[in-house]
Amino acid sequence: MSCCVPAWALPLAWPGFEAPTSVPSQPAASVSAPGSLLPRMVHLPGGRFIMGSDAKEGFAEDGEGPAREVEVAPFSMGETTVTNREFREFVRATHYITDAEQAGTSFVFYLQVDPQRRATMRRISRELPWWLEVEGACWQRPQGPGSGIQDSLDHPVVHVSWTDASAYCAWAGLRLPTEAQWEYAARGGLVQARYPWGDEFEPGGQRQCNTWQGVFPAQPQPGWTPGPIAARSFEANGYGLYQMVGNVWQWCADGFNPRYHQETAVHDPRVDALTGRRAQRGGSFLCHASYCDRYRVAARASNAPMSATSHCGFRVAGDAPAR
Repeated sequence: MSCCVPAWALPLAWPGFEAPTSVPSQPAASVSAPGSLLPRMVHLPGGRFIMGSDAKEGFAEDGEGPAREVEVAPFSMGETTVTNREFREFVRATHYITDAEQAGTSFVFYLQVDPQRRATMRRISRELPWWLEVEGACWQRPQGPGSGIQDSLDHPVVHVSWTDASAYCAWAGLRLPTEAQWEYAARGGLVQARYPWGDEFEPGGQRQCNTWQGVFPAQPQPGWTPGPIAARSFEANGYGLYQMVGNVWQWCADGFNPRYHQETAVHDPRVDALTGRRAQRGGSFLCHASYCDRYRVAARASNAPMSATSHCGFRVAGDAPAR
């Protein structure tokens, strides 16, 4: 069972579709991004680390192992996922229209929608009844018409596809991280730890990330609301990066290959082949150990590059030192 929307269910994607590797589906206007509007970056020294896992957990089809030593060159990573405020500046500067806005619909977790409206909305399948197809849902209206982002400008932007994220990066002079860079950054200098903070999920009974609280999918724990929280929440990891796992899924640059650890290089590995899917990392607020524990550092997932949901955002990377 998975919390993710399958690519076959999305009107924004179809089997075999693949957007170009470097050119956004809708080119952003040639407007340079002032540095003050961009995400705060953290410079990482790079080097060798153990990537992947040999543990028998997760989903076999995800290809989390075998664990191996890889090396990444120095790079920079966004301190947080891109926020609504930061994405809004991009849209204001370029008049970019996201894939969800062009399609006129996106997918929202059902408990994020007003109860009176749920009965009128289409559920995508019997297997995943917690996903609703909501007309008008997009980054500006995360729960559909009547919702907004004015009170959540410091939250991660959602309902952004891989092509949308790539367009933002092109405007900002940045890029999406590779899977190897993402995992190196998420580990925060720890060797083979399950999470960015260590091996215990809630050390001392203290939450470290925003994942599902309660019994999925119908019984959230009292006091916890399903949905993203502020991007700069909880403690940063050893590299000063916030919420590398949980909260929202994060797109990576790579095409998704379940044999990633067997078929990619050991120096700055990357999948450039058009596979029909793009890699995602980190899990989201919908993940729970009872059915989808992809908030582990080594865990992998994927979706079609034009898919957009209420639990998927992105984080940026760059080759230059942090500003």
